[in-house]
Amino acid sequence: MSRESQTRTWQRLLLSRSSGVLSALILVLIIFSFFSPEHRFVDPDNLKVLLSLGAEFSIIALGVGMLMVCGEFDLSIGSVLVFCSFIFLKLFELQWNPFAITAVTIAVGGLLGLINGLITVRGQIPSFVTTLGTMMFWRGLTILLSGGEQVACDVSTMETPAANYFLSVFTGKINNFMPAQFLWFSLFAVVLGIILHYHRFGNWVYATGDNKDAARAMGINTDMVKVICFIIVGILCGFVACAQIGRLACFTSRTGDGWELKAVAACVIGGTSLRGGIGSMTGIFLGAVIISVIENGLVVLRIPYFWTYVVFGLVILFSVLSSMYIEKKLMEIHQ
Repeated sequence: MSRESQTRTWQRLLLSRSSGVLSALILVLIIFSFFSPEHRFVDPDNLKVLLSLGAEFSIIALGVGMLMVCGEFDLSIGSVLVFCSFIFLKLFELQWNPFAITAVTIAVGGLLGLINGLITVRGQIPSFVTTLGTMMFWRGLTILLSGGEQVACDVSTMETPAANYFLSVFTGKINNFMPAQFLWFSLFAVVLGIILHYHRFGNWVYATGDNKDAARAMGINTDMVKVICFIIVGILCGFVACAQIGRLACFTSRTGDGWELKAVAACVIGGTSLRGGIGSMTGIFLGAVIISVIENGLVVLRIPYFWTYVVFGLVILFSVLSSMYIEKKLMEIHQ
């Protein structure tokens, strides 16, 4: 390999989106590690909180990222999440088996995702508008049905082997440190990454997001691809609803409030294009972790919570500008 070829290879590696996101994550970790009072950010108890709470949001962000690669958005994830939590609560009150409750809750999430997808593709409505409407509808319906109250939903009170196993699967810890939620987050990232990057369906997702008309000309059922991506997001919302109930032991109508834009921010930070057709599961994974780290780090620094939106806004703008710069440089290298 010539020196010029080696130089271009290193340039592509350094300019890759995943490398940039990883560098940003390392920088954020270093900043919070050094500036947090008494190094509380790296305290084992705080890391457990970060890995469990952050993973719950990040699991849904993986699905949102895949949907964005397909060229669509889902602004209803917080509302789908809270409605699924309400379904879990009602079935819990009927003393159902916790795993039967989980299956129904996840199925309901998938159904709500299917509704989003069908309205979008059959009605030919922009997904932004579709999910904006369903975001308000499901959140409002949940508040109406629940009275907007916080209700206890402690699975451990069921005192059955199934309840104990449920809690260990969704909220347990490996070696008394690694939360089960983070393991689920990693597992979902691997599975969705394999589908997106190494399976035929992943090629359809990229083709649909890049140019829907060209994808149809190649024989790809773009409507089916989009609906399946919406269903995946809904299933992940249902799954996280079960994990959250297990961890909090209660239902609250404010669950998932504000997660919609945070998920989009995580994907954009991870290098996913807002126009579709560009993105990677590695980048989405790292972007979701960055969002969780920033949120946790600002809390540890005892900075008022509203500052998180200021930081997220700056990070998003920087990410978009850096992505545009990287695309320009990569085009110059290829030329």
